[in-house]
Amino acid sequence: MVTPEDVLSFWLDEVGEKGWYTPPDGLDDEIRDRFEPAWTSAKEGTYALWLTYPTGTLAYILLMDQFPRNMHRNTGEAFATDRQGLAAAKAAIDRKWDLRIDPPARQFFYLPLMHSENLCDQDRCVRLFCERMPASEHNLLHARAHREVIRLFGRFPYRNGALGRPSTAAEKNYVAAGGYAETVRSLQTGQAA
Repeated sequence: MVTPEDVLSFWLDEVGEKGWYTPPDGLDDEIRDRFEPAWTSAKEGTYALWLTYPTGTLAYILLMDQFPRNMHRNTGEAFATDRQGLAAAKAAIDRKWDLRIDPPARQFFYLPLMHSENLCDQDRCVRLFCERMPASEHNLLHARAHREVIRLFGRFPYRNGALGRPSTAAEKNYVAAGGYAETVRSLQTGQAA
């Protein structure tokens, strides 16, 4: 049985900050091999006790929000446990458990909000990065970019294929014109709201 320490040691120490943003070759397979059974069990409620303390909740959020994005990249399963990760993150933030975790690991309490297709969650994510991780300009830029996409479309168009959702003409044009990368560039140059 996987423990919170297994998840935290792997993600924070073995993979580390560089691997979070530029995953090394084989990372998706390694996460799948080591953690997919735990993820499946967590979907069924097996790891609910992890949600009773800050580091356990962080491990749970990683298991439900970050790991499926690697294990199931480019499929609908990548987003299958977003609701559980988001609920855990919101409860932890309300308890201020995120503040008991030092940056850069603290960001993982906020990423489920960034991954949400809800504008209120997006606004809260931007606020949290401004208030609770102000030195993290990279994360704040991406929080604003995600929020801008949700402002424009109410969802992330680049998920449509994986989720079997039809794309609108506006979404197709957005993706063809550079999509998310273009949104980030526009924010960097001050061309977006």
